[in-house]
Amino acid sequence: MTQSRSKQPFISIDGRKIGLEFAPYIIAELSANHNGDIKRAFAIMEMAKRSGADAIKLQTYTQDTLTIDCDQPDFQINGGLWDARSLYDLYSEAHMPWDWHKPLFDKAKQLGITIFSSPFDNTAVDLLEDLNAPAYKIASFEAIDLPLIKYVAQTKKPLIISTGMANQDEISEAIATAKNNGCEQLVVLHCVSGYPAPASDYNLRTIADMAERFNVLTGLSDHTIDNVTAISSVCMGACLIEKHVTLSRDGGGPDDSFSLEEPELTQLCRDSKIAWQAMGKVDYTRKESEKGNMVFRRSLYVVKDVKAGEVLSSQNVRSIRPGYGIAPKYLENAIGKVFKQNLTRGTALKTEHFE
Repeated sequence: MTQSRSKQPFISIDGRKIGLEFAPYIIAELSANHNGDIKRAFAIMEMAKRSGADAIKLQTYTQDTLTIDCDQPDFQINGGLWDARSLYDLYSEAHMPWDWHKPLFDKAKQLGITIFSSPFDNTAVDLLEDLNAPAYKIASFEAIDLPLIKYVAQTKKPLIISTGMANQDEISEAIATAKNNGCEQLVVLHCVSGYPAPASDYNLRTIADMAERFNVLTGLSDHTIDNVTAISSVCMGACLIEKHVTLSRDGGGPDDSFSLEEPELTQLCRDSKIAWQAMGKVDYTRKESEKGNMVFRRSLYVVKDVKAGEVLSSQNVRSIRPGYGIAPKYLENAIGKVFKQNLTRGTALKTEHFE
């Protein structure tokens, strides 16, 4: 399957172009892996920079902007990674304190890495606008929150939308809302909102279909526990990859267990670029790396001493390596022709050698 081309060849975040003609843009999702310690958040940012990530991404909400403190069954989590916790309790632990945002943005500037966030309500957008965030990300769970998408789109900043759990109609509505409210730079991420998600759920062919169906640049928000799915997505047209990152999967935080550690993030940044380089373009020309091996292809050689006037036959001429003689395709027509001169065994056959 070939990569689908959007009419929008690239977007630009903080001066970095993102599109099929450019190396994949790697977002290191800090999420809740700060574990309540801003120094840990700083250390994750430093790790992401060392690993080669293009951007660090935060999540901007509080427990009170995302839910309410309520004992009703609707607000309790049953099963999965966060079983038996209330939504309010989980988000109380996981949220990024709002007074951390400016120090984190300052730290990113010091490190030379782009930083932006996923806002979860309008007040989060306002906070991030005050910090001059260069882009926004709509999380999968908020992809159906069209009023939020509208508010974010009206900033005119580049926008990334994850589509985990969203069906085709919901994706279409989210894209239309963004575009109808001023978003001119958009990337839509294929995503499976499982934590972690099995690779078999990802159906990466959806990435190319999404690009063609919705005429957008596409990428991958990956919740698998290794890099195979993410790197493979590049070959399906993903121009952006997002992965949760942590200092240690044993850190005990809400998201640590399905996040990448430093060696794995380094591998992702390196190998996704290699995959992109390998995709290249449609090209049947001989490559520079091949030219030196041309001599090892087969060609026609004299394999017995022959004299002028002798008939060329399969006994005295064969197709063998190396490739200094004429191409093997000429053998059939050459059989039966007469040699014009004496030739020794091991001579590369040329057209001037026979009549």
